[in-house]
Amino acid sequence: IKLKSAVNRTAVNDIHPCYEIHDFNYIFTNNPSIICLLLYTFLIILSVVTICGNILVMMSVIYFKQLQSPTNYLILSLALADLLVGILVYPLSMAFSLSSCMYHEELFCKIRASFDITLSTCSILHLCCISVDRYYAVCQPLTYESKITTCCVAIMILVSWVVSVLIGISILIGGLDNDKCEERCFIDVLIENTVGPILSFYLPVVIMLCIYLKIFLVAQRHVRSIQSTTGVANVSKMQRKATKTLAIVLGAFLLCWTPFFLCITFGPFTHLSIPVPVIESLNWLTLANSMLNPFIYAFFYNRFRVAFKMIISGKIFQDDFDTLH
Repeated sequence: IKLKSAVNRTAVNDIHPCYEIHDFNYIFTNNPSIICLLLYTFLIILSVVTICGNILVMMSVIYFKQLQSPTNYLILSLALADLLVGILVYPLSMAFSLSSCMYHEELFCKIRASFDITLSTCSILHLCCISVDRYYAVCQPLTYESKITTCCVAIMILVSWVVSVLIGISILIGGLDNDKCEERCFIDVLIENTVGPILSFYLPVVIMLCIYLKIFLVAQRHVRSIQSTTGVANVSKMQRKATKTLAIVLGAFLLCWTPFFLCITFGPFTHLSIPVPVIESLNWLTLANSMLNPFIYAFFYNRFRVAFKMIISGKIFQDDFDTLH
């Protein structure tokens, strides 16, 4: 038993700098190392920035009438999902990390995973809905207002939340049923590594890539059509701006999400053993996207920047400051 405990302690310390095993229980160490303190300080800062950034977005849309539009209602709901990631998923992921849950699976581990999957999926589906909104705004501007109505956006938001909750509940139920299996149940593996990633990531990514490619091509065609009147320099500047915006939107999203989903999808079907620290780091990278979304989808708009300044400066608490100037 002492030998087994020593082996486990060495393995755990190699996996996570903040945990150790006592009497076969995986607990937070009483003497955290410098690496552990720096890690959790960074994660706390990440959580605070995520919460504050998304609160700013939500307050801006709710308070300022000029920002109350169908498009911004999607951004408002996205900010709510990302806010819940900062409030619920970040603390639960720090208290019940992937490393600790591998050694000592508890109900809270399954709840953490369910919240993680639900809110992350909801965030991804909202990004997909925003890309649809941008498609109609750029590619079909004459019919945009008649198609992307408040009712249509409400349906998008409702579907995004319902689908996300159903996927999260399926993962939770699959995890609970897995306790009855000597080995991992086939249905559990199928949901976690195939059906879940397809619905949560791969399908929305394909949709977003196709939509943004179409938007970029249409934008280039519009630029070429007005080249004779605006001049080459202005056209070149417009092309660079369109390319930069789409590159930031897609680049940040794919950078945060693709590595993790590739690992969990193809890892179980290969003979390679992916180290737990790698998977855990990639999981935190996906959560960081909830911090980036307010910057990507709000900070690039001048009205949001003005709204943020007014909120931070406290001007919204003064009279006659419910409109943007």
